[in-house]
Amino acid sequence: MPILNKERIYLSPPHVGEEEWRLVKDAFKSNWVAPVGPHLDAFENEFCRYTGAEHAVALNSGTAALHLALLLAGVQLDDEVLCSTLTFVASANPIRYLGAKPIFIDSDFNSWNMDPNLLEDWLIRRAAVNRLPRAVNVVHLYGQCADLDAIHTICDRYDIIVIEDAAEALGATYKTRRAGISAPIGVFSFNGNKIITSSGGGMLVCKDSALAEKARFWATQARDPADHYQHSEQGYNYRLSNVLAAIGRGQLAKLPDFITSRRNIFDYYQAALGDLPGIDFMPEAEWGKCTRWLSCMTVNEELAGISPNKIRLRLEENNIESRPVWKPLHLQPLFSDCEKAGGRVAEKLFRTGLCLPSGSALTSEQLQRVVAVIKSCF
Repeated sequence: MPILNKERIYLSPPHVGEEEWRLVKDAFKSNWVAPVGPHLDAFENEFCRYTGAEHAVALNSGTAALHLALLLAGVQLDDEVLCSTLTFVASANPIRYLGAKPIFIDSDFNSWNMDPNLLEDWLIRRAAVNRLPRAVNVVHLYGQCADLDAIHTICDRYDIIVIEDAAEALGATYKTRRAGISAPIGVFSFNGNKIITSSGGGMLVCKDSALAEKARFWATQARDPADHYQHSEQGYNYRLSNVLAAIGRGQLAKLPDFITSRRNIFDYYQAALGDLPGIDFMPEAEWGKCTRWLSCMTVNEELAGISPNKIRLRLEENNIESRPVWKPLHLQPLFSDCEKAGGRVAEKLFRTGLCLPSGSALTSEQLQRVVAVIKSCF
């Protein structure tokens, strides 16, 4: 029977506390509520210290960060940009903002991220006809890094710039490196459902100080250095506000605890549900540590006797939010005219995958509720 009178369990809600409130009050007390201020500078510096990035530019969304990253990579009208297909639409929309053409690369089963072998095959074919893409946008999915060394080796061979879309993977590691800093440019998201949030926001990181300054310039309406308002280039209103940066600072300080909590939640689900017929979980790739931003399981309907969508609906009947794995972008009507390499892996993960409640503030009682409802399906 449905238990609709129970408090709702969300997929990945914000987890904020007194420290964030203290920093926000400081921003108000000092009257720094404009788009710049001391918390913005501090957030960028603290972000660099945590990730190991050389330069960071705080922006009002991860999408804005990716848009500027593509501009910094020199993407122009009719250029081609390779992109992971198993991801949220925001990973490809900025490619279209510039009039460029996304081409979607399938995943591998080891990490659910971009398959380096398919990437290499595509670039070999494109090089043979002198049609190499301008850039490659590699997405780190659900808190796990793609195989960066393999991808960089392939792209370096053709002098193609790599952008790391680490919107879902702040705190993840690839070997000894943090997500987002191996490529010349990386981007992060602080949307309300991410592992840390600034309500809304994003960060662009890069190795080159000139690129960081260019990103800041574009993000503040590209105002030329003059006493009057003068503009020689197109700019954008993309800077993060000082108030939201204050929230981000409080969240960033708690990130190690959030990662520990989410990994423990994943372990709980795996231990409680892993023996059910047809149930499996997103693997952790051998090359790094996943934050488990979202705990994702797959359901083999033939073995389980139930589809992932019916499990999702049963959870919803009991006031528990869950969601399918991302629908591959090459299947989205928006991108029906785009080319792709492969697709079967991402399509299978979409058919079989389910994201479970993963918020770092989940209680033992809430986790038990989720597990009990799923077990009732069997």
